[in-house]
Order: sequence, then structure tokens, then C-alpha cells
Amino acid sequence: MTVRGKVALVTGGASGLGKAAAQRLAREGAKVAVLGRSDDENRQVADAINAAGGESIPVNADISDPAAMQRAVEQVVGRWGRLDIVFANAGINGVWAPLEDLTPEDWQKTININLNGTFYTLKYAAPHLKKQGGSIIITSSVNGTRIFSNTGATAYSCTKAAQVAMAKMLALELAKHKVRVNVICPGAIESQIDENTEKRNVEREKEPVEFPEGEIPLTDGVPGKAEDVGDLVLFLASDQSKHISGTEIWIDGAQSLLQG
Repeated sequence: MTVRGKVALVTGGASGLGKAAAQRLAREGAKVAVLGRSDDENRQVADAINAAGGESIPVNADISDPAAMQRAVEQVVGRWGRLDIVFANAGINGVWAPLEDLTPEDWQKTININLNGTFYTLKYAAPHLKKQGGSIIITSSVNGTRIFSNTGATAYSCTKAAQVAMAKMLALELAKHKVRVNVICPGAIESQIDENTEKRNVEREKEPVEFPEGEIPLTDGVPGKAEDVGDLVLFLASDQSKHISGTEIWIDGAQSLLQG
């Protein structure tokens, strides 16, 4: 599953799934731009990749800022002359709350980062991908695609469902340019995103749901690892998946089949 010599942009690349994917792509020979909002964290990941014999640069940008994302893509192409792989991974869980407790500001922030941010990332990357073909991978979720029992996750789930629709639309639009667009839908994965989730009055409205012990059938309840997602991203970025586009892949140990 070689990606040697290709150029990859990984948003949210300084931690969690993005970091694991950036490291995996770099180990297989891709040049990787690690994009996030913390210059220090981006640099730490890029420096570690370079120290391990890979090639990486940090890129500081907020994906919800279209001008910043345009500059970020130009920075990557200016450095390496091309762009082949985009892992549109950055996002937030945001506020989880019942409808009347979810403020317009809560809703808008989640939409701006998760959905608008994905749009800006792909909008400015697409012209460069179209020059020689490439692969787009979007991080969606089991929420909004198979699981709807997480009360309060309305804003988050709506953005995750919309990302799937975006991927299917763009898979057809970009197919003639040999650009593939696919979506990964992680379930419980060891990462830091849950630490940034604000839950407000969720238990008040939550419907009772009972599952067998463990909740993740394939691993007896043990969450997946970020490296598992990195392996999947590598597959979708490589020519091993050359006939796959417009497709969601759930990476959740069958969790969403049980909980959906």
C-alpha cells in the first residue's frame, strides 16, 4: 500500500486520528503536511516524523476560516509542488444538549468547524488534486450515519451525516479527474475528542437503551486505537483502493450495528 512520493495534507494532524494517520502515511513514504490550530503541536508531530526519517511540515490554520485554508493549501503546494492526498479529519464534538438547551451559538460553532471546515478544505485542495488524480478521505462518525441514540448530539450528528452527502456528491463530480472521495466512520476510538465534549442536561431527555456487556462486539468492549484508523487511511490513500469512491467505511468493531 505504497504512497511513496505523494503529498498528503492531514487536518487535525497534531493529535488523535490525524496524528496516527500522518505518521502512518509518512512511514510509507508520503510527504505530510500536519495542519492544526496549535503551531507548537503541529511542529512537534512534524519534527517527530522528520526525526524518524520521514518528510513533514507543520501548517497552522483554522479550518473554519476559508482564507486561512486557502493559504494553507498554497503553502503545501508551494513546498512540494503538488497535492495527492487529503485527510479531512479535523472536527469537534461540540456541545451535546437537548434541542431547547442547544443555543444557536453552540449549533453554529459545530457547523462552522465540522461542515464548513470540511468544505473549505476540499474546495481549495480540489484544483491541485485534479491535476494528477488523488484521494480524499473524510472523517465522519458512527453518529449521524448509523447511531442516533446519543441524545443531544444533534449538531454533531447533522454535520457527520452531511459530510457523507458531500463525499458522495464530490465522488461523482471528481471521478473524471481520477480523484476518489471516501468517508471513514469511527466508533469508539482512543483519542482526545471526547475530552472536548460539553454535555448539557443530556440525561434529562435520554431514552434508556440497554446493550450486552461491552458494547463493542468485536473486541469485548475495548475501543479501537488511533493506529487502526491510520491503517484504514493508508489503504484509502493508496492505489490498493483505486476502484473505491463515494463509500462509507465504518471502523467500530460492529459497535454501530449493536447500538444503532
